[in-house]
Amino acid sequence: MLSLFLSTIPNGTTLVKCQSLISANSTRNFRVKMSSQTLPPPPEKGGILLGCGAAVVDYLAAVAAYPKPDDKIRTTSLQVQGGGNAGNALTCAARLGLKPRLISKVADDTQGKGILDELEADGVDTTFFVVSKGGNSPFTYVIVDNQTKTRTCIHTPGYPPMVPDDLSRASLLSALDGARIVYLDGRLHETALVIAQEAVRKGIPILIDAERVREGLDDLLELADYAICSAKFPQAWTEAPSLPSALVSILLRLPNINFVIVTLGEDGCIMLERRVNEGSGTEEIDVDILLESLKQQMDESITIPTYVSSSVTRLRAKGIGTLCGRLFLGTAEKIPASELIDTTGAGDAFIGAVIYAICADMPPEQMLPFAAQVAAANCRALGARTGLPYHTDPRLASFLQQSSQVMITSSAK
Repeated sequence: MLSLFLSTIPNGTTLVKCQSLISANSTRNFRVKMSSQTLPPPPEKGGILLGCGAAVVDYLAAVAAYPKPDDKIRTTSLQVQGGGNAGNALTCAARLGLKPRLISKVADDTQGKGILDELEADGVDTTFFVVSKGGNSPFTYVIVDNQTKTRTCIHTPGYPPMVPDDLSRASLLSALDGARIVYLDGRLHETALVIAQEAVRKGIPILIDAERVREGLDDLLELADYAICSAKFPQAWTEAPSLPSALVSILLRLPNINFVIVTLGEDGCIMLERRVNEGSGTEEIDVDILLESLKQQMDESITIPTYVSSSVTRLRAKGIGTLCGRLFLGTAEKIPASELIDTTGAGDAFIGAVIYAICADMPPEQMLPFAAQVAAANCRALGARTGLPYHTDPRLASFLQQSSQVMITSSAK
C-alpha cells in the first residue's frame, strides 16, 4: 500500500515523504497487478520527441579489474552496440512508448549504418540524420570494471563534424512538427542552438542534458525549460559553495527553467522545482539546512526508488539569493551486487524516463521514482541499451499506473 508521512522542521516547513510499502502477505497480489494488462497506454497526444546530439557506436569491454599501465589483460565479456547520450535517451523514450526523432550525423561507413539500423529497430526516427560521404562515424571504447562497477569511456568524434548548414530549414520545420518536447545533450551545439531557437518560437519546451561545461552550453541553457545535470556540473558552472546552493543559483541565473535535477548515481538525485507567486508569506529557510532535513527523513531500509520533499517555501542560498520552490530528494534502487552489471548509460536512461514523464504529465512525486526505476533496470545488463526496459516491463507497472500518482498540496506554514 502507499503510505504518506508528514513532519516539520523548526521553521514550520512541511516535509513530504512517499514510499511504497508491500507486506509479505500481499506480494502475490501485487505481482498480479503488475502484469502488462494493467499498464496505461503511453501518451498518444504529445508523444513526439525531437532530440539532437550524440549517436555513436560503443565498443564495450568488461574486465575483471581496470588495467595498470603496460598491462595486458583479457575481457570477461565484449559487446558492440549503439551509444551516445542522445541516442541512448531517445532509445529509452522509444521503448517507453514515445515517438522520438533524432538529428545527428554519421558517415557512410559500416559503423554509421549500424548506428542507424539499431536506432530504427528501436523505433527512433532517423529521417533527419545527416550521412556524410567519406569521413568516419563517432565511436567510443568503454572499459567496464567488474570489480568497482565503474566504466571508463574513450571517445573518438565523428568527421566531418555537423554544422548548422547540414540541416535545411525545411528539414528543421518538419522535424519540429508536432513535437511535444525538444531534448538537447549539449553536443553539436551550433546545430542545437538553431533547433532551440526555432523551438522557442514555436513554444515547444526544451530539456537540456548538462553533463559537463561545454562550448555553447550557456546559450542552450538560456533557452531551456528543464535541465538535468551530472553530479559535478552545478558547482562547476555556478562556483557555488554547495550543491543545494548551486541549484538555487541555476534557477536564479536561468529564469525560464521550471526545474533542475542533479543525478547522483547510487545516491539518487536532487530536484529543485521553481514555484512562482507561492509561499510569499512563508519564512525563508537555508537550502543546505533543508536538504539535511530531507536526508534525515529517508528510510534507508526501503530498497525501491522513493522520494521525500519539502512543501513550497522560500529557499535561501547564502551569498546567492532566494527563490520560491520545492526541494525533492529522490533515492535510487538498492541493486544487489550480484545484479549490478554496468552503469553505462544509466544517466541517459534516467533522462529518457523524465522526458516520458513530462509528456505523460506526471507530477514530480511520480516522475522521480519512475525515472530511477528505469535507470536501475538499465544497470542490470552490459551496455547503455541492453537493459533499457519497455513500456510493458512489469517492473514499471506500479510506477505507471494512474493510481500510483501522488498529488501533494500541502504548503509551508
